[in-house]
Amino acid sequence: MTRATEPKRGRHAAEALERARGRLAQVGEEGWFFSQIADQVAERRRERGLSQSELARLTGTTQSAIARLESGQRPPRIDTLLRIAEALEAELVVELRPRA
Repeated sequence: MTRATEPKRGRHAAEALERARGRLAQVGEEGWFFSQIADQVAERRRERGLSQSELARLTGTTQSAIARLESGQRPPRIDTLLRIAEALEAELVVELRPRA
């Protein structure tokens, strides 16, 4: 199947994947900031004995949104992180540091 005959949805998905790859390439050695947050959310959720569905209910979102966040598929909004931190009895720390 050529690009011209590719279904629209598949083409959009391929373009989104390319954009994500470009962003990841820009991050370089520093690592992917949001994947670190995702890992921390998942770890804290498990420590508290919560399922993704339970965390979603506590934060006013959906289980699929929590799954996307935990897998690093989508950067979380700050207000979402604040609600998650509250539900997980955790402190959200955001820091800006001057570049060296």
